[in-house]
Amino acid sequence: MLFGDVSEELARRVVEALRHVTDIEPPSALVRVSSQSGVDYQCDLAMGLGKRLGKPPREIAAAIASHLAVADLAEPPSVAGPGFLNFTLRSSWLEDRTTALDDDPRLGTAVTPRPRRIAIDYGSPNVAKEMHAGHLRSAVIGDAITRLLRFTGHDVIPHNHLGDWGTPFGMLIEHLLDERPSGPYTIGDLNGFYRAARAKFDTDEAFATRSRERVVLLQSGDEETLSLWRHLVDESTRHFAEVYELLGIGLSSEDIYGESFYNPFLAAVVDDLTSAGLTEISDGAVCVFPDGFRNRDGEPLPLIVRKRDGGYGYAATDLATLRYWTGQRGVTDLLYVVGAPQAQHFAMVFAVCRAAGWLREEHRAEHIGFGTVLGEDGRAMKTRAGESIRLSGLLTEAVSHAAEVLDGRDDLSPGRREEVARAIGIGAIKYADLSGDRERDYVFSWERMLSKNGNTSVYLQYANARIRSVLAKAGQDLTGARVLLSHPAERALALALVRFPEAVGAATAGHLPHKLCTYLYETAVVFSRFYEQCPVLDAKGPGVRDSRLLLAELTSKTLTLGLSLLGISTPVRL
Repeated sequence: MLFGDVSEELARRVVEALRHVTDIEPPSALVRVSSQSGVDYQCDLAMGLGKRLGKPPREIAAAIASHLAVADLAEPPSVAGPGFLNFTLRSSWLEDRTTALDDDPRLGTAVTPRPRRIAIDYGSPNVAKEMHAGHLRSAVIGDAITRLLRFTGHDVIPHNHLGDWGTPFGMLIEHLLDERPSGPYTIGDLNGFYRAARAKFDTDEAFATRSRERVVLLQSGDEETLSLWRHLVDESTRHFAEVYELLGIGLSSEDIYGESFYNPFLAAVVDDLTSAGLTEISDGAVCVFPDGFRNRDGEPLPLIVRKRDGGYGYAATDLATLRYWTGQRGVTDLLYVVGAPQAQHFAMVFAVCRAAGWLREEHRAEHIGFGTVLGEDGRAMKTRAGESIRLSGLLTEAVSHAAEVLDGRDDLSPGRREEVARAIGIGAIKYADLSGDRERDYVFSWERMLSKNGNTSVYLQYANARIRSVLAKAGQDLTGARVLLSHPAERALALALVRFPEAVGAATAGHLPHKLCTYLYETAVVFSRFYEQCPVLDAKGPGVRDSRLLLAELTSKTLTLGLSLLGISTPVRL
């Protein structure tokens, strides 16, 4: 028999064997990849059962091993150290499994038997402002998580929570009506208008008052106000689509659910919370004080649902968002790919929603936080003038840097060179973002991310291109070819290839794309060793050349599929 996630299959069999050892309800087992020479997987379940069963862990492990049915998959398990169960996969099983992968477009990854309906919030730029480097991480991480979840069989609904409502727009529209600049306006114009409007709002009380009144007109449907607002939204949406297209992010205009979308629901949010007895009036504002949240002085922290002046802040919009997706769209999971500093805010929103009954037992809500993109000086990325770096400019620069890597290549036409430069440059930015633990800050370095060595997308793209070149030189139909494992480097590569489903599972379950990045890099390194130690085109012996070509082809398929799940393309020629 063949299996997808080998570690899960071994864990299932360990638990089944434990049923023969004790009457207690078996706990779930965790089988990990082993770094020990000659051992492929390891399980420490027995070590956690010693006190519970009143027996030495080694004795428990030996008893489990005696009942383990793994002969079709692995050699007889051994007991090591204080009570580890060690597994080594049978070479015959590895040969069959890797051979079978060539006919499987999913490379062994199963579709979940329990699909969830998931709404994922990422992107979230503000209308009338150019996207900047700070928007990079939410878009790149959110898109990778969306791809992984969809690949594993979940129904995923991305939504771009645009900042398109409230006081900033009253301020901006009032400025446009004052100045009457000739249109149509570009996103660059809007950026400048916003700065000018903000300066007036902060220094001119009369303008500030008119701006607040303009918000009321906007919310009440005044046609002149709405006409200007629509122009702001349309131009901004065009800009966002342009950036997302360059970045290869799967967000479209159909995925936009701006703050304006939730505006009609805000009053009902307050009514529902008040009817449930959850609200209090504090300094004229309608607030909810969720249990367990206090400030430094030990005082309860409020979530302001409606402000003293009758307006609504982003907390009310976030509550309305969650209420809408669970109540009207029937989602089971809500994921918010938003920077780490918002952790407490989302924890409070989730707590209020649970108290209100909008998040029930069958629902899951999670804030997927991430760190900051830093410049090489260790500070948040800024221009020399101290302003945020435009994201479109950053992406264009990435493609330009990548084009320099391709200078002097006469074998690529100008059009092809441009296409490859884009794949390298955009891929480098995305991989640099995804390859580290998302919760940590990372330093943005062109030199490091465009390096052909080390854990970079460029290294993986070049590795894949070299493999495709070898396969092209062979020019061989591999239909009917089988994997044969006679050299340790062949076995190491086959073992890496069958672990693809485990890497996808780890990256998906924890929303941790860096685990897939690490796997892809390690697999490319294992292939490099294999290629150095095992002649491919000049292989000798019956079936050996076909086998090694098949291993090379499977490695290329793995790198290509794995990188595609991260939103990164793999040119055949580099």
